[in-house]
Amino acid sequence: MKNEILGFEDVAYTYHTRRGETVAAEGLTFSVREGEFVAVIGPSGCGKTTLLSLAAGLIEPSGGRVVRRGTCGYMLQKDELFPWRTIEKNIALPLEIKRQNTPKNRERARGLAEKYGLGDFLQSYPSQLSGGMRQRAALIRTLATDPDILLLDEPFSALDYQTRLNVCGDVSAIIRSEGKTALLITHDISEAVSLADRILVLSARPARVTHTHTMDFGEKNPLKRREMQQFSAWFELLWRELNG
Repeated sequence: MKNEILGFEDVAYTYHTRRGETVAAEGLTFSVREGEFVAVIGPSGCGKTTLLSLAAGLIEPSGGRVVRRGTCGYMLQKDELFPWRTIEKNIALPLEIKRQNTPKNRERARGLAEKYGLGDFLQSYPSQLSGGMRQRAALIRTLATDPDILLLDEPFSALDYQTRLNVCGDVSAIIRSEGKTALLITHDISEAVSLADRILVLSARPARVTHTHTMDFGEKNPLKRREMQQFSAWFELLWRELNG
């Protein structure tokens, strides 16, 4: 069994506002193993994004503990590329922020862009790229510092349906080809089933894990999964668990 790279141990989190306290998570326990692609689904407002913020260390739990055995890269819902910077300079931005902007690291980031179809667009600006290519650039930017685990916060939600299907395939292929661990937050059951090795189902707030499922496809390609017989069965099961 591969090593655990991220663990939540009886984690609780409470927001404090002028109006009082809101318990966002309570008794939240799960782990992610090295090389695994885990998706998290749950009712709207249940605290999925709070879970990612805890995983990234952006906030600290009110109770329990989060164990990280590696560095994190965070991919947002929108690509958030700076319009005045070329794609190459956007990809290199994390290296500048973390003071890792060495020739070796820049060359590695450039190599990722060329490997995954952006080599001819490095001197282009974000406005010159399609939505799907921009999101691919955002993923390569996240990979530039070589993080151990990728935290994906509904990274396809801003795309139209057709583009979303294609970008899902691109992102999955890149993450798996690079041997990365991924934790995906999504409201889309189909997306979770098509992408993940394992799916965690959260309760309504305060969030806790109510069900854990290991996918049985024997196939990693998201589009091919959608064509397989068990895809609809998984969708129906997860729908019932979310709406039961």
